[in-house]
Amino acid sequence: MNPLTSTNPYFAGLFADEAITGLFSGAATAEAFLGFEMALTRAAAAVGQIEDDLARRALAAMTDFTPDTAALQADLMVDGMAVPGYVRQLKAHAGAELAAAIHPGATSQDLIDTALVLAIRAANAIYLSRLDALSAALEELGRTQGENVLMARTRMQAALPITAGHRVTTWAAPLQRHRARLEALRPEVELLQFGGPVGDRQRSHPHGDAITRLMATELGLSAPERAWHTERDGLATYASWLSALTGSLGKIGQDICLMAQQGVDALAQQGGGSSSAMAHKQNPVTAELLVTLARYTAGQLPLMHQAMVHEQERSGAMWTLEWMVLPAMMTCTGAALRLATEQVHAITRIGAAPSPA
Repeated sequence: MNPLTSTNPYFAGLFADEAITGLFSGAATAEAFLGFEMALTRAAAAVGQIEDDLARRALAAMTDFTPDTAALQADLMVDGMAVPGYVRQLKAHAGAELAAAIHPGATSQDLIDTALVLAIRAANAIYLSRLDALSAALEELGRTQGENVLMARTRMQAALPITAGHRVTTWAAPLQRHRARLEALRPEVELLQFGGPVGDRQRSHPHGDAITRLMATELGLSAPERAWHTERDGLATYASWLSALTGSLGKIGQDICLMAQQGVDALAQQGGGSSSAMAHKQNPVTAELLVTLARYTAGQLPLMHQAMVHEQERSGAMWTLEWMVLPAMMTCTGAALRLATEQVHAITRIGAAPSPA
């Protein structure tokens, strides 16, 4: 059972994030696949690789294409991916006369990687928006609670008094760095994939680079100088960013769990989870989830580094490993950002209120 996508009522929704998982839905993938194919046909016509009239009629035929997902599922079990079946269906839908204008010079990896990148681009916009919301919540918390005094703890032992603002700053400051890192990383991961069967664009020669630029512009992606079929360092770096961000959010959650302990009482909050056996308890459930999501995402990161070891010009095993790992990491990151903001808004007090003047 995958708790990120489980429909089991005992687990469903606990770790999920509908906005991110929706980017990997069948409908979203179908939209990305068709967008790629139509952009490719337009670009191939623009550079003269296929005739304008053929492209125009093919594009008109593709517009209303809806794949037979049951047939794709059967093809998936044979081919190890849905693209061969998808392209067969698309060409059959358009008709044999127009088939040459569909998928010219492309390969399955071009389509799947670009669909992934389109999901990453949409997710990044969500992450940036949620980072801004969380930063604003922490800024407000610092403004209203920052002068309160609490006991600093080093190695979990009482140390010296500090202001609540000092601790809130340690939560907030990394978020600005994570935001800047993502903005710098976006051109490296929001990158069109187009290389053809062996990654050198020979099936599109001499127009491969021009087709890439045209497709990238239409799809709102960066245009790489060459295909990155087996150059997965960008995705691995992106996975590292996901893990680092959720780690910073996990630190917030861990601090809140410790501050909310009975007997410490350095933090009060609205809500909290109940206990089946002890009615007096108010469990810091949201904060605990931040810790869980951080540890889970960190645990997936080595698999993305393992997935860099693509053999020769294409890997089946390492490529499909990415499909299992990266969407889960992205979902956890989205959930952690959302939950962290909810948690900060739930805080009603940090430390002791300042004494009246």
